[in-house]
Amino acid sequence: MMTSDPHWQLPDPETAPEYYQDVAFKRFVAWIVDIFAVLVLSLLVLPFTAFVGLFFFGLIYLAVSFLYRFASIASYSATPGMRLVSIELRRTDGTYFDTLTAFLHTFLYLFFSTIFVLQIVSVGLMVISPRGQGLHDLALGTAALNKSRQY
Repeated sequence: MMTSDPHWQLPDPETAPEYYQDVAFKRFVAWIVDIFAVLVLSLLVLPFTAFVGLFFFGLIYLAVSFLYRFASIASYSATPGMRLVSIELRRTDGTYFDTLTAFLHTFLYLFFSTIFVLQIVSVGLMVISPRGQGLHDLALGTAALNKSRQY
């Protein structure tokens, strides 16, 4: 039987470490896959702007990234990169993300990514925290779990 932390209704990392094993590394691989996918999608948008979008490509990239992450997390509780490495996001109560949680998670992820110090803190937390949570996960009470483990 799997036990849960009293505060979290997710598996306890001490009694069920298999749910969080290699999650930080898998999140890194997923991030690389997602960054590449967003870049390709952003480049595909450029011809529709008559290439004027080159002057504000950063904004196009940000908008595509937001839509890509929000839509996939709201639908599957994971981005395509996360699905590739078999991890998914869960709320504190163990449920999949709803639309509001997906929106907030995506917004906080992108916001913290724009501030270098917060991004470094977030990555550091993913590496050292027992659940592999970033700053945006801690703010929302969410965590990434290995999908191969059915919870």
